[in-house]
Amino acid sequence: MVRPRVLLTGFGPFPGAPVNPTEALIRRLEAEPDHLSGLGDIRTAVLPVEYEAVPDILAELGRIHSPDIAIHFGLDATARGFTLERFARNEIAAGKSDNAGCQPADSCIVDGGEALASSLPLDQIAAALGDARLPISWSDDAGGYLCNYIFYLSRSPHFTGLSAPLSGFIHIPPLCGEGADAPDHALTLDQLVEGALVIVRVCVDRLKSC
Repeated sequence: MVRPRVLLTGFGPFPGAPVNPTEALIRRLEAEPDHLSGLGDIRTAVLPVEYEAVPDILAELGRIHSPDIAIHFGLDATARGFTLERFARNEIAAGKSDNAGCQPADSCIVDGGEALASSLPLDQIAAALGDARLPISWSDDAGGYLCNYIFYLSRSPHFTGLSAPLSGFIHIPPLCGEGADAPDHALTLDQLVEGALVIVRVCVDRLKSC
């Protein structure tokens, strides 16, 4: 089989979150590529927290990389471990501006689209994270902000710019060591990297078995 093409994304800081652990995760993977050796053709990206910018960036990543697997990471300050998101909702919730000051009204992401399930092998991911003694949780609601937005675009047949057969979204908690007020459920960067590698391996194995 041709080496699987994998896309891993995180986000930069956004209002209310001056440090985004998903950016730290992606930058660590970029700085230490040996972690990903043998897993496939890996492309990483830190996305801006901007509604208008994200679709074009995703489409460009799809054009130049054409990933078989797309795994998107985002911050949830309340997440208890790696939170496996089951569904992307066709919804933007009003009330929170992005980094460009855009604050959309309540609206659908695409006309006529329904909620879409993650196509990542979530049960196998949960089992592998558990075997690695990393905390996990489950969610049916990825929120109404950019996390759900990118998740929906990545899964929607109406958005043809990125159409990976396996794609989904995973929330992670805050990062340890980024201030004295880090919550008890924060994870270290080493834990985040370990978990991300577990997730990629499971997805690559699933793709190879198909």
